[in-house]
Formats: sequence, C-alpha cells, structure tokens
Amino acid sequence: MQDVGFVGLGAMGTAISKNLLQAGFRLQVFNRTREKAEQLAREPGVTVGSRPSELAVKGRMIVSMLADDKALEQVVTGPGGLSEGAAGIVHISMSTVSPDTARRMAQIHTNRGDRFVSAPVFGRPEAAAARKLWICESGEPDAKAEVRHILEAMGQGIFDFGEDPGAANVVKLAGNFLIASAIEAMAEAFTLGEKNGLDRGKMAEMFAATLFACPIYLNYGRLVAEQGYDKVGFSLPLGLKDMQLLQATAVTSRVPMPFAAIVRDRLVAAMAKGREGLDWTGFALSVSEDAGLATDKLTN
Repeated sequence: MQDVGFVGLGAMGTAISKNLLQAGFRLQVFNRTREKAEQLAREPGVTVGSRPSELAVKGRMIVSMLADDKALEQVVTGPGGLSEGAAGIVHISMSTVSPDTARRMAQIHTNRGDRFVSAPVFGRPEAAAARKLWICESGEPDAKAEVRHILEAMGQGIFDFGEDPGAANVVKLAGNFLIASAIEAMAEAFTLGEKNGLDRGKMAEMFAATLFACPIYLNYGRLVAEQGYDKVGFSLPLGLKDMQLLQATAVTSRVPMPFAAIVRDRLVAAMAKGREGLDWTGFALSVSEDAGLATDKLTN
C-alpha cells in the first residue's frame, strides 16, 4: 500500500480521503481542527500529523483540499507548512483558488525541489463520496502521470489542461460561473412560473428531462425548484469567494463578464441579509423577493 498525505478534512476532503482508503492507500492526515482528523483516524490505515510539515516526506504525494487561497498559502508557506518539511514531494492541490495563487505555489514548490499539480474538481460532497467527481488537472507532464492513479481513485473522469499550473483553476472558476449563471436563470424562470400559478417542481422536471438534460439542471434545478437552500453542499460565502476570484481573473485577462457581476451582487446581497449559513444556491431567494413573493418560511 502507498502512503499519501492529505490536508483538509471538510465535507469534500473527508469524502475524498475515504475513497482513497477504500482504494488501498494509507493516509497521514492534517486538519486545522484536529477533531476531524481524529475522527477519520478511527479508520484503519490513517494516522494524524500535528502540522503539514510532518506529512512532507521525500517522494510522498500530498493532497490538499482547502477553502481558499489564504488556507492554501498557509499550508504551503506558513509556520509548520509543507515548505518546512522534506523536499521532493508532489503536491496535488484540489482547492478552488486564483490561477495566480496556483502558479505562485507551483513556483515555491519548484524552487525547493518539489512538484505541483493543480487538480480542482466539479461535484458536491455527495458526488465526492460516490467517486463521481470531474477532475481538471494542469502542471508538469511527469508529475501528472505520477499522480494519475490517485486522481482515478477519486472521480469518474480527468481532463488535462496543459502545463500551466493555473490553467485548471481558470477552468474551475469558469465552470462555477456557468453553474451560478444557471442557478440565476432557473430561479428567474421558475419564479415566473410560480407567479402564474405553475408548480416550480414540474417545470424543473420537464426542463431537466428535455431541453436541459444535464446534471446541473437536474440536480441544481431540483434545489432551486424546491428552494431547499438549507441543504448545504457548498456554502454561500465560498460561492461569493469564487465569483470574486473569477472577476479578478477576468479583469487581469481584460475580459468583460457582466453576468458575473449580476451573480456576484446576488451573493453579496444574500450575505448582507444574513444568509451565510445557506447553500450558495440560496442567493436565488432574492429572485423570489424581487417578484414580491414571501421568503420568510424559507429562511427560518
């Protein structure tokens, strides 16, 4: 069995790490909240490290699934970070971060004799648990080849976007933008139906079975139709973070993205209304409110 390091045991990280265990890997894990790491350590083949640097053993592959750029930077360069451990590791970063952050982390690893592969994913925690993630990868060809078997144990498909370590994160941000735009469009369409006496769920069912027969319109469509925004798979603050990263990347690339501004503002409004505890689809509540529909029972 191969030893793998794993940093970040939120809902996604825990689901992914359990699949690695089922695939026969041994794990040494680190999580900022040690209790989560100790819970996973009840599984055979898991040990707990007290800091990321303990996981950095020469030749070891280390997976990280973290909330944001700051958390990734802290794990790599902060006190007790990977950079303080042994050189020669392969870091698989599955976090949704700025492309520039991914490039900077890759350079830091290269300078100390490590390798770095960006591998952000599409899929909510239930998809991660079922090994149904879609994985985007970018980085050095040899490093990607070396980590392929690990990624294959996590998802249903891997898409390669070249050697630029930031490229996979561009794709991830673009994909989240498409999802957010679909959420807004579905919320507007279903609210139009509701105001005209139609059942939101029946509309969602028809569209997902015909014109828009794809996972986003099926799964997110059901959430938006039922307005089940308390079923948190991806939190509203993280959705806002991703749209801000998208807009920053768009500005740097000189690409106007007016729809991104609309969705970002929806997320900001939701935060201002105290809805940070909802799933990121919860920004669609503003569509109902704008249409004069009561939403109190949906948020209490």
